[in-house]
Amino acid sequence: MTTSKRDYYEVLGVPKDAPEEEIRKTFRKLALQYHPDRNKSKDAEARFKEVVEAYQILGDAEKRAKYDRFGHAGVGTAAGNGFEGADPFGGFGDIFEAFFDGFGTGTGTRTRQGPQGGADLQMPLTLTFEESVFGAKKEIEFDHTGQCEHCKGSKAEPGSSTKSCSTCRGSGKVKRVQQGIFGQYMQVSSCGTCRGEGKIISQLCTKCNGAGRERRKRKLVVDIPPGVENNTRIRLIGEGEASVDGGRPGNLYVHLQVTPHREFTREGYHIVTQALVNFAQAALGDRIEINTLDGKEPLAIPPGIQSGTVLRLKGKGVPTRKGGERGDHLVEVVVVTPKVMTDDQRTYFEKLKQTLKTPDSIPNKDKKWFDKVKDAFIGSE
Repeated sequence: MTTSKRDYYEVLGVPKDAPEEEIRKTFRKLALQYHPDRNKSKDAEARFKEVVEAYQILGDAEKRAKYDRFGHAGVGTAAGNGFEGADPFGGFGDIFEAFFDGFGTGTGTRTRQGPQGGADLQMPLTLTFEESVFGAKKEIEFDHTGQCEHCKGSKAEPGSSTKSCSTCRGSGKVKRVQQGIFGQYMQVSSCGTCRGEGKIISQLCTKCNGAGRERRKRKLVVDIPPGVENNTRIRLIGEGEASVDGGRPGNLYVHLQVTPHREFTREGYHIVTQALVNFAQAALGDRIEINTLDGKEPLAIPPGIQSGTVLRLKGKGVPTRKGGERGDHLVEVVVVTPKVMTDDQRTYFEKLKQTLKTPDSIPNKDKKWFDKVKDAFIGSE
């Protein structure tokens, strides 16, 4: 006996060797296209049922195997009766979320979650190099939508009366049970009488006109911890925009932008600078002063130091954010060749040149900065 049913692969428009994911995607697309709540054409409901029936078989590996072998006779009445109870379609319920504010079958319902939170805000904050190292308290000012100070977010004029909405009985939502092709379903939407408030306000707030929020300037003091780096982001919980419907406020994210220092650079928790010395200081050694974050500090230049050598001032760097300890101040020594000399200086250099041998190699030529830094931790304190 022949059947009038179309081939299920033809119904979905997929080849017989189509993978499971292709069948699923095609089904969702066609179900959205022909759902009678969206498609008002005469044959939409019939096409929708046909698409769902095809997916019930082809979306199930065992039923699909029987169908591939025996055709419609192999699946018998398995198609067309899978709509009761739990969703057998592995995501079919997601389609209904596209049509209804809330949807349910049987005794279950899907509704929107609670009040929506307020929007987050973001703003930049510029710090000096020293402020980023030692921390600071910075006042910021920004435009902010906050709770109305006059009505405290109630949306009602203080002293005016409010009463529970009789339509939704104070819930702010109304439920409607409707009959669909799968049986009854429940649609949940905001109450039109009270606009989802759950209450009827006799007199709206005269300052915010019933919005419960108002736009204003806001000032805050931000506590900048020691040791923050450029592009650090600080989150201030609850300092963002107020919620429209009484939910939690959003957050304020402060993006820190550190102004470069004219002399210091930063490597993690270490401060890096250069010290310029002349030939005599490099050859004989010397004691010089170095600018640090704490002011001037003495630094011993050992005799015979080579250009590019890195010395260390321990504990003069950036405070760590864990506990008060500080990194180091690393000093790269640069031996400067004089460009202009007096006659006496030239004479001395000529005599010195006669007594010195030509070096066999160039010190530190093959050393990278990281190797020089490691050498510094064996060097001076």
